[in-house]
Amino acid sequence: MSRFWSKVVHTLTPYVPGEQPKLTNLVKLNTNENPYGPSPKVLEAIQGAAADTLRLYPDPNADHLRQVIAQYYAPQGIQAEQVFVGNGSDEVLALVFQALLNHDKPLLFPDITYSFYPVYCALYGIDYELVPLDADFQIQVQDYLRPCGGIIFPNPNAPTGRWLELDELEAILAGNPDAAVVVDEAYVDFGCESAVGLVHRHPNLLVVHTLSKGRSLAGLRVGFAIGHPDLIEAMDRVKNSFNSYPVDRLAMAGAIAAMEDREYFDRTRSAVMASREALVADLAALGFEVLPSCANFVFARHPGRAGADLAAALRARSIIVRHFQRPRIDDYLRITIGTQVQCQALVKALGELLG
Repeated sequence: MSRFWSKVVHTLTPYVPGEQPKLTNLVKLNTNENPYGPSPKVLEAIQGAAADTLRLYPDPNADHLRQVIAQYYAPQGIQAEQVFVGNGSDEVLALVFQALLNHDKPLLFPDITYSFYPVYCALYGIDYELVPLDADFQIQVQDYLRPCGGIIFPNPNAPTGRWLELDELEAILAGNPDAAVVVDEAYVDFGCESAVGLVHRHPNLLVVHTLSKGRSLAGLRVGFAIGHPDLIEAMDRVKNSFNSYPVDRLAMAGAIAAMEDREYFDRTRSAVMASREALVADLAALGFEVLPSCANFVFARHPGRAGADLAAALRARSIIVRHFQRPRIDDYLRITIGTQVQCQALVKALGELLG
């Protein structure tokens, strides 16, 4: 508390990011980072960009990166003017809340979802309503077919890992033609079908992506959004009223290389998905209830042990998972899919704790 704080600061409850412990020999399965490093071509591109360009400002419009992203989604008919690029998907989302979701009617999003959403609402003074997931932690389409100031949710959802099929998403879009519908696809690369192909049919749809998960660039901070040019223009207007250079030269070079190296992307995400299915089977054998997941994590609970107790016991063994002290999910653990060695270490530790 300080007399120098503005009124809004007194009301904020900031987002709490996943812990980044500084422990040695740690099995880190708490922040949904990719267990495999970025493409070697990314590192080469960053080194090349650093050679003689850092004295210059980056392209404020990130035109080359936008063109590369549009080319990646060329089968869906995406053009560069339908792409927005930002400093990680969190910044993209922050601009989305200001540009497209700040209206008189309340914004709708699930009661169990990405916990940054209510933080953005508090920061920008956006009224919102939490829409409960059903008993199986699924989004119910009919709950979103009502007047609102906008809709946002991850697909697959976080921290549950559950997802909507595209026909269900399209029903929400069709039922809300006058409201922006933002689909946060941070985890879509691990087995779900992207909604990017629906953009041309629904001018109210904005799809947000990150390069942190599927392309192993959490430390580089690049995200993007795809939608109708009118939506992109709104975001550009807010961005250029805040920070004209959100993506630096090194980040742009690395992101371009990551988007272009499709073989490495497909190989590493396939490895993550295979490890996920193996981990689900191992957890089930230990008596865990594991929700279906289309992400690079699983959401699981054990009927015989409290989630907080298990998380603490694992931490004592230098294994970090994510536990949320929130209603309905306080007995669940969100477990990032690690390497095979990391997953085996987790399963061995759980077996000893439950045995």
